[in-house]
Amino acid sequence: MKAIAHIRSDYEEKFGIPRQSGLVPGALARVVFLPEYRRAEGLRGLEGFSHIWLIWEFSEAEWDGRSLTVRPPRLGGNRRVGVFATRSPFRPNSLGLSSVRLIGIDTESGDAPALIVGGADLLDGTPIYDIKPYIPAFDCHPDAVGGFADEAPERKLRVSAPDGSLDAVPAEKRQALIDALSFDPRPSYQDDPERVYGFSFAGCEVRFRVGGGVLTVISSERRDQAPR
Repeated sequence: MKAIAHIRSDYEEKFGIPRQSGLVPGALARVVFLPEYRRAEGLRGLEGFSHIWLIWEFSEAEWDGRSLTVRPPRLGGNRRVGVFATRSPFRPNSLGLSSVRLIGIDTESGDAPALIVGGADLLDGTPIYDIKPYIPAFDCHPDAVGGFADEAPERKLRVSAPDGSLDAVPAEKRQALIDALSFDPRPSYQDDPERVYGFSFAGCEVRFRVGGGVLTVISSERRDQAPR
């Protein structure tokens, strides 16, 4: 297989990416096709669908070939289950699957045609191998059972952003950032209220602490202006 496109998203490192697609619907991303696939005929008819499937590569994950069990965050990171019962990035073939909302098809920009999607859970630059329409009559199963992941994840934290703490983040992206932070990006085994975490988002470095169920944003800086 070869990539047909890459995604341009505000998630610039693995830490903090929503653990499932659709958790942060306000997070917009752009699917940019490689030149050989950047042709309008390949998207003809797609405008009639509200959602699409993205099939992509966990390009920053590498399976060590030894274990077929993982510790999913939904189980607190303490219980091992089979990799094929999870969506873990550490798997023999590092393929990801995301259902995202198709916001629109950009036909005007220099990299057009490109897809504008909402709710993607992909790292910026992730290779995309295929795109398929989401078809409600076949893809939606109201009676489906979700095993240990049957319940939708809840927002774990209240986010406090004191005046000025998010000034570096573009105003139109702040709510998506707050939504992502509210699901608690930290590994399940970390709970040090004094620790300062860094989160790369939309060209900014956002620093925060977590204590007592509240995530407090300390500061934000444009990465091109942050001291080295």
